[in-house]
Amino acid sequence: MIRLRPALAAALVLAHPALAQQQPPPPPSTAPSPAQTNPLPTTTAPNPPQDPERSAAPQPEKALTPPAAPPADAKPNAATARPTLVETPGDASDVDEVSLPAKPAAILAGKAKWEEAAQSLRQIFARIESDLAKAGIAPAGRPIAVFTRTDDDGFQYEAMIPVAQTPERAPEGELRFGTTPSGKALRFSHKGSYEGIDGTYETLTAYLDAKDIMVQDRFIEEYVTDLTDGTDDKLEVNIYALTR
Repeated sequence: MIRLRPALAAALVLAHPALAQQQPPPPPSTAPSPAQTNPLPTTTAPNPPQDPERSAAPQPEKALTPPAAPPADAKPNAATARPTLVETPGDASDVDEVSLPAKPAAILAGKAKWEEAAQSLRQIFARIESDLAKAGIAPAGRPIAVFTRTDDDGFQYEAMIPVAQTPERAPEGELRFGTTPSGKALRFSHKGSYEGIDGTYETLTAYLDAKDIMVQDRFIEEYVTDLTDGTDDKLEVNIYALTR
């Protein structure tokens, strides 16, 4: 694992409250107390001696409150529970050298303008999910976009959703089945809005130039969290650059 930038050391400033000054106690008085000069008559009998062979009455045990059971309808989100291509999560401050496995996947081709990127990707993933549901095929991984061609106006891509296995008969329509890109790759983790992903690509490009690393002419985006819109700052994306 190669560190992109060193971690910044932060100074911790601890505030200690001032201690209150304690006054010394006054000296004890030598004068006799009123109880010593005028003792009151004893009107109550002293406590009887305790029988050492007689044990004290046992105290009732406190009832233990059982822990609250989770709600019956509390179920994990099936979409976010799907595995990523690489099990180990990425770190936005690291570049990971990983090996991508070839997984069976449902594929649809698409194209879009840059300003419509998030909307186009979200819609095409929804189409794949719908076609898989109609065919009775369960998704088995996070959505993936493979960018095959780009220019100043827009881009072309292949949208993929991994499945457990390729069906014997493909469903009707444009949906086809193949495999996800595989091989040695560098993983860059983006955490933030999709509108701000250009900053991660700038870091990626600078890193490849500095290390003189040659990569294939396509980049892969894997959406660790659901792509809702371009402004969602909780979005997590794995960007893979396949090395030559």
